[in-house]
Amino acid sequence: MKSIWIRLLLIIVAVLAYIWWKERDKGITFVRYEEFGIDMPVNYKIHGIDVSKFQKEINWQAVKQMQVDKIRISFAFIKATEGITRQDAAFKQNWDRAGKAGIIRGAYHFFYATRDPLKQAINFHNVADLQSGDLPPVLDIETSNNQPAAVIRSTAKIWLEEMEKVYKVKPIIYTNIHFYETYLGNEFDRYPLWIAHYYQKEKPRSDRSWLFWQHSDIGRVNGIRTTVDFNVFKGDSAALAKLCIP
Repeated sequence: MKSIWIRLLLIIVAVLAYIWWKERDKGITFVRYEEFGIDMPVNYKIHGIDVSKFQKEINWQAVKQMQVDKIRISFAFIKATEGITRQDAAFKQNWDRAGKAGIIRGAYHFFYATRDPLKQAINFHNVADLQSGDLPPVLDIETSNNQPAAVIRSTAKIWLEEMEKVYKVKPIIYTNIHFYETYLGNEFDRYPLWIAHYYQKEKPRSDRSWLFWQHSDIGRVNGIRTTVDFNVFKGDSAALAKLCIP
């Protein structure tokens, strides 16, 4: 009889845990803003975008000045480099103009586990000379290139550790939940995470804590003629400033 009650109790706990898991994201409120062309998660105060040469020439003053209700663009991640030789053709212009417009800037590197990680770090540092007030360097790691998880982890660590030596801050990792859980895992939990998760109206479903959430890739903003990725920061303006390079 006692074992029956124990099993019943375990079933009740499991059901309650499942209900909590299903309901925990219902606090997120999305509101449609035609000006931005997407539904925005309005629970977050700090909004931003990420761009590359594919957004073509950007009027950063117009980006900065756009405000709808309380929503405005406060930060931007800008592609700097890819692999060991590629450099984004629009990086320097975007970097300079975003800074002059008063937008908090971050630079990212698209990483290949099949390329020398030290040479990739050099490529990034030569192009993106980050300064005080900029966001930490970002490792964009989202493709395996048919490499095993062990190789991906070991090469990524070299890039991250090299950037931490240079800037004295922990770099940010950008990826999606599946890639993180499949190839990276808890060995990288000490790094700030920028997670890609869109087309579903819910927060990223992961036990791994994150700081940035890329929630759409089809947003619109004044000053940019193409669609653009939209992000939120989990925190207030003081927390965002604290994250930046001192």
